[in-house]
Amino acid sequence: MTEHSWGHRLRTAVRNRGRLCVGIDPHPPLLDAWGLPRTADGVARFSDICVEAFGGEVAVVKPQVAFFEAYGSAGFAVLERTVAALREAGTLVVSDAKRGDIGSTMSAYAQAWLGDGSPLVSDAVTVSPYLGFGALDPAVTLAGETGRGLFVLARTSNPEGGGLQQSLTAGGPSVAQSIVDAAVAQNRDGNDTIGLVVGATRGHGLDLSEFTGPILAPGLGAQGATVRDLADIFEGSRELLLPNTSRDVLKAGPTVSALRAAALRVRDEVETGLA
Repeated sequence: MTEHSWGHRLRTAVRNRGRLCVGIDPHPPLLDAWGLPRTADGVARFSDICVEAFGGEVAVVKPQVAFFEAYGSAGFAVLERTVAALREAGTLVVSDAKRGDIGSTMSAYAQAWLGDGSPLVSDAVTVSPYLGFGALDPAVTLAGETGRGLFVLARTSNPEGGGLQQSLTAGGPSVAQSIVDAAVAQNRDGNDTIGLVVGATRGHGLDLSEFTGPILAPGLGAQGATVRDLADIFEGSRELLLPNTSRDVLKAGPTVSALRAAALRVRDEVETGLA
């Protein structure tokens, strides 16, 4: 594993600041609760508070791209500033964009989120493999070259995903397991460029015994998953397990001190529960 690889950088961040990944999800009801307008300016103020509260305090922050995209170019400008400010503070950023396409289009998505010099460049990005895992090759290649990472949707936290993700492929394993197996193969270089998204709200039914990369586990808190659930569901896969919480922390806003305290409380609960 090289010093500049995604796996090395993530392990360093987790060692220094714990496993928790906090979301920045400025959805309209939260803007209302914080007394902010449902505008790009409201999203900007929301994001500035989150950056001040989380930057340099937690290992990973995950902005949900859709809530910025909803405001068009002004929203994307806020997202660019938010990502840059978090990274400058030393916090790793996983942009939750769930991009997935083929050929030159996938290459363009990869450049947008992983390319040096891009205004949206993040430390990692979520991607969808449901046009075929091989269609992600441009992003896999660029992530490896730039020392950044991918989180590939495998077994998501929403109940609607089960019918597709648990269905069997022609070769026998489930669709979700085939994604895990492909990620294992890609990570054999030791850099753990490929991570997985595996929901924490139910048993995933996956064999993760050969997977050494990071696992982004949404569902902690408002979606119902507890720290005890994490310990049970991900037994044997805890080193780079990144439990993700958004609303459970964000409801503590809008003051920076309360927001930071909520994030650190959950972080410490996670570290104790997964020790």
